[in-house]
Amino acid sequence: MATTDTCCSIVPYFKVPDENLSAFKEICERFVDKTNNESNCLYYGFCFDGNEAHCREGYKDADAVLAHLDNIGDILTDALKISELTRLEIHGPEAELVKLRGPQRL
Repeated sequence: MATTDTCCSIVPYFKVPDENLSAFKEICERFVDKTNNESNCLYYGFCFDGNEAHCREGYKDADAVLAHLDNIGDILTDALKISELTRLEIHGPEAELVKLRGPQRL
């Protein structure tokens, strides 16, 4: 029996000034805590290389991505006050990515 792939992944990359690294890591803990309540999140975690960070995120589908963004919006605002988003990758099947395009989307 074949399954349909609807998984969407997000990989944001952040550059964090040295003086903000500790505060950014605390914000990452807030992201993880809040995301733990999302039933359609498949995986979520941060990796660091010096003052560069990225988050590996996977969701059941595009609707789960949008729910996640609604859930963590206030924390993302705080993170962007002390870091720079340098790159953002979003991967998934075209049928799901279409749902993420357009006004008020990614």
